[in-house]
Amino acid sequence: MIADVVIIIASLLLLAGSGFVAVAALGILRLPDLYTRMHAASKAGAVGSAMLLIALALTADETPVVLRALAAVGFFLLTAPISAHLLAKASYSVGYRMWEGSVLDEMPPVDPTLGVAKAPPPQGPVTSVGESQ
Repeated sequence: MIADVVIIIASLLLLAGSGFVAVAALGILRLPDLYTRMHAASKAGAVGSAMLLIALALTADETPVVLRALAAVGFFLLTAPISAHLLAKASYSVGYRMWEGSVLDEMPPVDPTLGVAKAPPPQGPVTSVGESQ
């Protein structure tokens, strides 16, 4: 009885994980720029891989396999977002620009010769159109 429930849960995790991985692959193919593609690959790919590995851990008969699968889940969830952030920041620094349809760019401008960010102009609270305090 319990084995059947574990198999059903593992099957649902396999389906959901495969869906996340498919969405990540579709995002890499369809999204317009490096930054959105990287977001799709790191977030959906890490969650999908984690679900697949948890399904493996549930169905594995040997303890070392379970421990390796759970360690890989932790590794994916800790490293994928951090590495994507660092790669995106480095890409922005060397000149890869965002898609022209992007709404907001909060990164300060970078001087390509020095590799350091220029300080943005000071902004105060807006009191009326075109004025700041």
